[in-house]
Amino acid sequence: GYGIIEVEESKIKLISMGAIQLNKYENQQLKLITIFKKVSGLINQYKPDICSVEAPFYGKNVQSMLKLGRAQGVCMVAALNYDIPVAEYSPKKIKQAITGSGSASKEQVAAMLKSICKYEEDPKFFDATDGLAAAVCHYFNKDNSNSQNSQKTKKTSSSSWSDFIKDNPDRVK
Repeated sequence: GYGIIEVEESKIKLISMGAIQLNKYENQQLKLITIFKKVSGLINQYKPDICSVEAPFYGKNVQSMLKLGRAQGVCMVAALNYDIPVAEYSPKKIKQAITGSGSASKEQVAAMLKSICKYEEDPKFFDATDGLAAAVCHYFNKDNSNSQNSQKTKKTSSSSWSDFIKDNPDRVK
């Protein structure tokens, strides 16, 4: 999945999001070259300043982790091929940045992104919101680490939804 955002005056605007459909390819190498070409195409079309990706994680299936790691590596190489820096965030860090909870469900992340990025139509696949979440996570983390004012005190993790809402009133409507 991928998500492209633009930030103007601290306002996040959704430019594009979607998922690369690979079901029709049986060969892993065809899937990887398709990912590389699609990411390269997105880079040529939108000219991003940075690429953020979800870091590989170990789940229940080692083969799934290996395949996902390869796909993430191909995305990183596509960005680096255009001299675009890459930031990596763990799934837990991304969920924390978006929802305030590192154990949030995909549905919770998608609902929060809908509120943050102000889009109407739900994407067909959660892969799209996963990609968008990585982009928004980078913005929130970049903003927090570079700001010298009140943004520096903004919390990205809280012990409950009520704490998150109290700590981040500007991210809730």
